[in-house]
Amino acid sequence: MRIKRIFIKVEGIVQGVGFRPFIYNIAVLNNLKGWVNNNSEGVFIDIEGSNESLDNFLDELRFNPPPLSRIENIHIIEKSICSFDKFEIKESTESLEKITLISPDIAICKECRDDILDSNNRRYFYPFTNCTNCGPRYSIIKHLPYDRDKTTMNEFKMCPSCEAEYKNPLNRRFHAQPNACHTCGPHIYLIDNKGINIPLTDIINNKELPDTLNLINNEAYINENIINWTQKKLKEGFIFAIKGLTGFHMVCDGENSAAVDLLRKRKHRPDKPFAVMMKNINTVKKYCTVNDKEEELLSGIRKPIVLLNKFNNYNLPETLAPNQNTLGVMLPFTPLHELLFFKDLNVLVMTSANVHGLPLEHINETAIDHLSDIVDYFLMHDRDIFMPVDDSVSKVVLGHERIIRRARGYAPEPITFKTEAPILSCGSNMKNTTCISKDGFLFLSPHNGDLENLETYEHYKSNIEHLKNIFAFSPKYIASDMHPSYYSTQYAKSCDIELIQVQHHHAHIVSCMVENKLSNKVIGLSFDGTGYGTDEKIWGSEFLICDYESFRRSAHLNYIVMPGGDTAILEPWRMGASYLYNSLPKDSTYISDFYGNKAEILLKMIDKNINCIETSSMGRFFDAVSSILDICQKVTYEGQASIELESLIANSYSNSYNYNIDSYNHIIFNNDNDDSYDYLIFNKASELIIDTVPIINSIVNDLKSGIPKNIISKRFHNTVISFSVDICKRLRELHRIKDVALSGGVFQNNYIFVGLVKALEKQEFKVYTHSIIPTNDGGIALGQIVIANAILKSKIR
Repeated sequence: MRIKRIFIKVEGIVQGVGFRPFIYNIAVLNNLKGWVNNNSEGVFIDIEGSNESLDNFLDELRFNPPPLSRIENIHIIEKSICSFDKFEIKESTESLEKITLISPDIAICKECRDDILDSNNRRYFYPFTNCTNCGPRYSIIKHLPYDRDKTTMNEFKMCPSCEAEYKNPLNRRFHAQPNACHTCGPHIYLIDNKGINIPLTDIINNKELPDTLNLINNEAYINENIINWTQKKLKEGFIFAIKGLTGFHMVCDGENSAAVDLLRKRKHRPDKPFAVMMKNINTVKKYCTVNDKEEELLSGIRKPIVLLNKFNNYNLPETLAPNQNTLGVMLPFTPLHELLFFKDLNVLVMTSANVHGLPLEHINETAIDHLSDIVDYFLMHDRDIFMPVDDSVSKVVLGHERIIRRARGYAPEPITFKTEAPILSCGSNMKNTTCISKDGFLFLSPHNGDLENLETYEHYKSNIEHLKNIFAFSPKYIASDMHPSYYSTQYAKSCDIELIQVQHHHAHIVSCMVENKLSNKVIGLSFDGTGYGTDEKIWGSEFLICDYESFRRSAHLNYIVMPGGDTAILEPWRMGASYLYNSLPKDSTYISDFYGNKAEILLKMIDKNINCIETSSMGRFFDAVSSILDICQKVTYEGQASIELESLIANSYSNSYNYNIDSYNHIIFNNDNDDSYDYLIFNKASELIIDTVPIINSIVNDLKSGIPKNIISKRFHNTVISFSVDICKRLRELHRIKDVALSGGVFQNNYIFVGLVKALEKQEFKVYTHSIIPTNDGGIALGQIVIANAILKSKIR
């Protein structure tokens, strides 16, 4: 029998996912000898045996790897026979030359859930139970390779029982770096909002530990009583800050209206929807519609918040998600969360714990300092979170997952794309993410939030340093937005690295192109609220002809002034007044019927061009209509006016669009049905301009005629779909392009998204959209890095 030796390097997400025991087991099963170890480059396997055994081994490696792994490449070279006497798992080795892919934090698996609920198991009621198939990863890693001494678990020395599991290749906890139990691992405890520990005598029902129990059972007994006490206080209406896997949540009983209202009052969050955690999938189905794909997301290994349609009579407090048709729902994703629902709690508000505008709380001491005015109690633990990661948010539209916020469970899984040099992209200011390129991968960071103040800016910088550290990354180029006032732009300019600035909406479209592996020119529709244009005005309704390197702006809404500048974003009535003044006869008395005396000062600002910025933003157009219909006059969270305007339609989609295309200039297109409004398109300086005057005038006429607001909202949305398809048809005729890419925050609007995709497909366009990358500004960094690379390639040529 001929013996052969091969050396294998496996690249991908292969650390912390049970890869080495998997290799060990299939090697032993096939009577192969050698070794396997982790390396900063991936997993190395040096193995020898018969050809048939090696073939079987490689088949298993290629086609049946561990479920949490993701193999990117397998490199194989043949070597001279070494005559190994056994197969073993060696210690990890470190190299700074290559990159190692890191698994995201993964939700609790079924086996670990069974362990914590089994009173005969030594991990009964242990809230940090994990194995190689689940538990913390990215949030606890300080350095690579991923070994316990390079994580926040380093301070917890494993007991003999845990160490035996950890060293046994046949155990599912083999080399599970956070492995722990009651005896040796982190613990939970309770404190009040003054930072004072709540004594066990106040928590334990019997006031003392039973003498007959051993230490482990005592610990389980204590945990059970801590959980029971927390459940009781939540049912009584108290508010908790609970430290979880990747940060703190503010928590109250989601079935208790008074508790929900109290949390809103204390958090100064009057309108923005709360996310909730529900006990199990059957509980979710009592309150929301759930299709197969949504159930798969809710119950899978990532467990994001999933936006679901509420039942009309869903019998939960309306203040959970006021003026919304949807509710953000997640299922328990840690052992601690599972234990919180052990008895009679069914629905918990589970919202990110941070003071408005500040980063997610993840450090015990600062959480107490910042949250003590909001919460009554803290359910704490003593395992440090090295890198806070917010909850991911997804929804299912047209049968596909659409990620809205990419964070826990998803990041930092990479996108395969090779760049000419290491590049760092700084992202946008809202919903910020950053991105780095190395070794043929793009690593999009978890959601950093909005860069609104010094605290979030410092958090942003530390997150960049963490990415650079764990991936041994040193950028040669840096990419940023063009907006001069963005914190992200200022950071880029502060670095002593060659800077490439990228137009915001071009980055949006390219992020969609990269996700869909497109490289040829597309018609890109980039609809959002704010993006700095090449003419130094605020864009946001852009029809681009673009590829990775360059773009041409081919169409957009007519410019309208934003009275008061950025204040108009927070006060939609300003945009309403501006659009009315632009559309109707310039009669301030008439506009005062909508907005009272405050309109007079505003109109003088417009007439004299005082503190007025011109914008073509689709988001501001939606804000104006929402204001004119008196849906929302002041926003307390981003996109509120537009979201509440869409909610009026109640998810009734219209697929009826008729076009009377006579000319490229100054033609009003009449629709043969009552579901949309007339609009005007004209040509100016080789750009198609959508004139909003006929649309606004029609909305006002409908309002005066007593047409219900939900019908007006539906007609307005249909009109946006109609003129968008019109523009695309014109651009296809001009440029012979039939591929359309959609990106930007406006496409989080389901009505616009579904209606436009269906209408474009009906006109035989090929439509590309986002799924794993957010369509909002969370995807900007990805587009920036690819555009910067294309510019570099062009320079090299």
